[in-house]
Amino acid sequence: MTPAQRWLASLWPFVRAELPAAPARVLEIGCGPLGGFVPGLLHGGYEAVGIDRNAPDAPGYERVDFEQHEPAEPVDAIVASRSLHHVGDLEDVLWRAAEALRPGGVIVVLEWAWEQFDADTAHWCFARLDAEAEQGWLGHRRAGWAASGEAWEEYFEAWARQHHLHRGDRIVGALDARFDRRSCTYGPYFSAEFSGITEGDEQAAIDAGELRANGIRYVGARRAENEIRAARAECRCGQP
Repeated sequence: MTPAQRWLASLWPFVRAELPAAPARVLEIGCGPLGGFVPGLLHGGYEAVGIDRNAPDAPGYERVDFEQHEPAEPVDAIVASRSLHHVGDLEDVLWRAAEALRPGGVIVVLEWAWEQFDADTAHWCFARLDAEAEQGWLGHRRAGWAASGEAWEEYFEAWARQHHLHRGDRIVGALDARFDRRSCTYGPYFSAEFSGITEGDEQAAIDAGELRANGIRYVGARRAENEIRAARAECRCGQP
């Protein structure tokens, strides 16, 4: 399996456990070219749609950015897997997500706290690169770091700014402003990049202090309509 396939396979049990029962309506933000969790959702009897400009050209997908998506009716759940740290306007996307959910609907977010990717974490990852991982994003980051001649933190923070990545703590804060948090945990993120390393292996290394927890798993519920309107009005009033 590819790293992306391993990521989906490892996280599917968590996502499935947090969703309402089928045939609930589920929308996935940023499903990617593999279709994200949509195939598993459709197979499980859900009404599912994946939104991504690079989504598969097939039924069950809409090839647009989420900002251009116009849902016909509210959905029961939204899944966003490694997509929110890439979006242009995080605040707008999450307001749209809140408005696309029915009251009480669930949002399940799997994200990257890139600000936790410190030098110890980088060394842990780079020491485990195999031939496959060398060609992936971790291999490219190691090569870029070596070419920069900079300290890891200086190099990596500049790279993240260049790519306009949203910090994990900012994503969590923006989610909490719009949803009632059910759970939020930090844990493994990198193990899917390596064919011979499991989430359990990475968690053991986190517990031993060898690297920091980069993975975020957040579950929230949409608030009542009047609470959403009040929160959005307060957010607008606070803008300069």
